[in-house]
Amino acid sequence: MRKYLLAGCASVAVMSGAAFAQEPTIPDHNPTVIADAKATNGPGLASPWAYSGKQGIGSAYEAYKDYQFSDTATTGTVSKVWFSLAEGVVTETMYGRIHEAQIRELQIAVTGAGWTAFERTDTTSHVEYIHTDADGRPLSPAYRLTNTDKQGRFVIIKDVFTDPDHQTLMVRVTVKALKGPVTPYVILDPSMANTSGDDEGHANVTHLQAWQGNVALNLSASVPFKKATVGYTGVSDGIKALTASQSLGTLHSSANAKGNIVLVGQLPTVTRESTVDLAVGFGGTTQAASAESAATLKTGYGKVLANYNGEGAAVGWEDYLASLSELKSLVPVSEDNGKLLYASALALKVQEDHTAAGALIASLSNPWGDTVITDVSATGYKGVWPRDFYQVSMALAALGDKETPVAAFRFLPTIQVKPDTPGNTGATGWFLQKAHVDGTPEWVGVQLDQTAMPILLGDRLEQLGLISQAELLSSYKTMLKPAADFLSHGGTVGLDWNHATITPPYSQQERWEEQEGHSPSTTAAVIAGLVAASDIATQAGDADSAKLYVAKADDYSGKLEQRLFTTTGKVRGDDKPASYFLRISRSEDANTPGTQDERNGRTGLRSDLMIDAGFLELVRYGVRPADDKDITASLAVIDDQTLPENLRVRYDFHFPGTDVTVPGFRRYGNDGYGEGTDGGNYGSMSPDQRGRVWPIFTGERGHYELALDGLKSGGVTDADIAAIRGTYIKGMELFANEGLMIPEQVYDGVGSKTAHDYTVGEGTDSATPLAWSHAEYIKLLRSVRDRQVWDRNPVAYARYSNKVKD
Repeated sequence: MRKYLLAGCASVAVMSGAAFAQEPTIPDHNPTVIADAKATNGPGLASPWAYSGKQGIGSAYEAYKDYQFSDTATTGTVSKVWFSLAEGVVTETMYGRIHEAQIRELQIAVTGAGWTAFERTDTTSHVEYIHTDADGRPLSPAYRLTNTDKQGRFVIIKDVFTDPDHQTLMVRVTVKALKGPVTPYVILDPSMANTSGDDEGHANVTHLQAWQGNVALNLSASVPFKKATVGYTGVSDGIKALTASQSLGTLHSSANAKGNIVLVGQLPTVTRESTVDLAVGFGGTTQAASAESAATLKTGYGKVLANYNGEGAAVGWEDYLASLSELKSLVPVSEDNGKLLYASALALKVQEDHTAAGALIASLSNPWGDTVITDVSATGYKGVWPRDFYQVSMALAALGDKETPVAAFRFLPTIQVKPDTPGNTGATGWFLQKAHVDGTPEWVGVQLDQTAMPILLGDRLEQLGLISQAELLSSYKTMLKPAADFLSHGGTVGLDWNHATITPPYSQQERWEEQEGHSPSTTAAVIAGLVAASDIATQAGDADSAKLYVAKADDYSGKLEQRLFTTTGKVRGDDKPASYFLRISRSEDANTPGTQDERNGRTGLRSDLMIDAGFLELVRYGVRPADDKDITASLAVIDDQTLPENLRVRYDFHFPGTDVTVPGFRRYGNDGYGEGTDGGNYGSMSPDQRGRVWPIFTGERGHYELALDGLKSGGVTDADIAAIRGTYIKGMELFANEGLMIPEQVYDGVGSKTAHDYTVGEGTDSATPLAWSHAEYIKLLRSVRDRQVWDRNPVAYARYSNKVKD
């Protein structure tokens, strides 16, 4: 999806080409424009973030009032706490804004006669949803983790959710001793203000506290700790002593020098079974955080969980699911009786900020987090990309969510570049590459599809009756027309490092944020966006603009094959020329497309050697028919599994317990955005890095097959539907993990299984869940139910899809 910046990344040159003014060298092709100072670890050692393969994510459901979050809405006080789970423990937990992690990790250690074990490394973890319907479909993102000691000495059961009425994470911990008494310890590793360092702390038998600046946390338990300590990571945190001697050693009540700290509380010894409730409260001060913890413990586990779920009179997650008018009708289309569907609906709504309504992020994770040092505040994937944002908004609309897509559309002006955007001296109308949920620019590359998609979203919401024509036409004047003008004329950008001159449809970056040039997927969105803009302009009485936009769309469409369909491609070898759509072309002639830049440790190759299936977006948006001869010729190349390993895109998967063959696809040949084939994690920028298979593309192919079936004389048949369900829908369900989270990438069997010992088809350390993956699954269900591609733009389809090329 994107290039995530890691500490110590190798430098690469900025993009330059015929459509760009010459630029100076910059540190990376996606440099952040936010320069936060490094936090100090003090006496402590540096810490990375947690493993990115999340078993679950959660937050309270918060209802809108007039499409905004409000303490006076039906859900009451707005809770601004999010949590994630990985490897059996609580990982990044956010408070305030959705990207502001305050906890790196919260786990339990257990000691016995001469031994010490830690949950994350010494147990086998199983995850399930606490609250489900009779058919096992999750009704809230509340989870039960069952962690069994690998040597059979104990079991830890943890129920994890948040208090919807307070700023609190609640964890019920049950410890079962199986082979003699055991003593559990709570280990809290804070990351106040979204960094590992600069924290201070205090520990006693009733409170474990940490703070930095104007944010603090407090962990209190339903029983007092027997002992408590706070120290600096790897130096005085008590973990070494606990490991060596089954005790905390010297106790420290405070850590007053800023640094990377860890808090530990010893719970009472367990002879058979014991249950303790933990409440981690957050606030502006330790006193405020302590009050939040106390309020949650006073309310009690049962009531807090019921309120979170929305049981009885409480408004919660059950109410959100009940508001989705199309949800139940999509269950029969699934292959797992709706389990992943319900989990996906929950996951998409969880990944919304609770201050800025409609601010939808890409993932509640930090990609390859367990090798990313946390000394500088970074959002990871917890930011807004207009492309991912569009996918999620359209998926929520497909579910029948009548409010979130509207709030999302109304959020979009926050991330559009305008004359008053701080620091802007150049062209306006385009949308930021990546932004914080408050609109703060983070990455400022220009990706033309991200400027087209807000137009497509507004057009579709009006067609669905979710916004009025009056609102659409009002947004045309202030937001959509500037976007369409930029897609028509381009301009010279003037924001931070970026001063490139953009000449559409040649994009500074394509949808993978790595290369400049003409791109089928980008061009598809731009053409559809301009045709939609023309239709809106007509409704607005802006005849001149309507004429301009459709003329530009026609021009881009008319030159599409000339620029992007090669007839001399050498991906199968110099002696086997083939015809197919390119991933990127940097010229007006697809037979001389130029060479792509080095990215992610991979040397740049001739553009005809680096193929992808992005041309299927031409079908999705209605710009080309599914049976277009160039589309079908290109599919034959994409499906060729005899291509050299580095250039190959398609991999077929087989899973235990099923005879289904699941087609999987990499982003493109020569992709380096992934773990190394030598077992190393992403970030070394070495040639061993390899981008793996993305479940998104199984969904994209399913959409294509549906579109192709629809062109038959009798239209889509029941047999066609059964085939798509049995291969593509089933395939996406099989890619999901036990917690029903769909990854960004899955292991394809090439090279080392890494330290995580991946099985083929298992999610990697890139990012799980990916909101786009869940969105693609939902949209595929809706498309199959409707027997028509959900994202298809009807005006573009009518204008281009039935044209016969020479």
